[in-house]
Amino acid sequence: MDELRYHYKYPHPSVTADCVVFGFDGANLMILLVERGHEPYKGKWAFPGGFINIDESAESGALRELKEETGLSDVVINQFYAFTNPDRDPRERVISIAYYAVVRLQSVTGGDDAAKASWFKFDEIPSLAFDHQEILCRACETLYKKLLCEPLDFSFLPDGITMLEFRNFYSFVRNNFDYQKKPDSKQ
Repeated sequence: MDELRYHYKYPHPSVTADCVVFGFDGANLMILLVERGHEPYKGKWAFPGGFINIDESAESGALRELKEETGLSDVVINQFYAFTNPDRDPRERVISIAYYAVVRLQSVTGGDDAAKASWFKFDEIPSLAFDHQEILCRACETLYKKLLCEPLDFSFLPDGITMLEFRNFYSFVRNNFDYQKKPDSKQ
């Protein structure tokens, strides 16, 4: 039976995990991106992420990729959507399980297949690889709804956030993430 463990007569997709990491410094909110070091989209910016290993959960794969590509660890991530468009990756059929996190701004370093890792202001986000603009829009919508439409829950925010910092964070999201208007990306 062991020889049939990964055999199935129907084609099946690969699965990736992508992390949308919002960095907060007490006044400003930024987004973490990595520059792809390999094709497809070599030299383009994308969210940290990659293929999930056969023996790990989506969350474990997301955390592993985040650490390998940016150096960030001990991050609390929240799953928010699965991206399933059959043409989202030119290599093969890939489903991506997306996560978001809010962390305090900290230094990051590109690693593994990421040539660079960097924080970007929302009005300076470059053109993104794959369907990552759509992922960004959905993450912003999720964060907006989390803050403005649900009972207050501070568990997804960085530890030790002050009331002033929370007010700044709330105001930024309210004023910039209205999901009726999508964040722009330079094309």
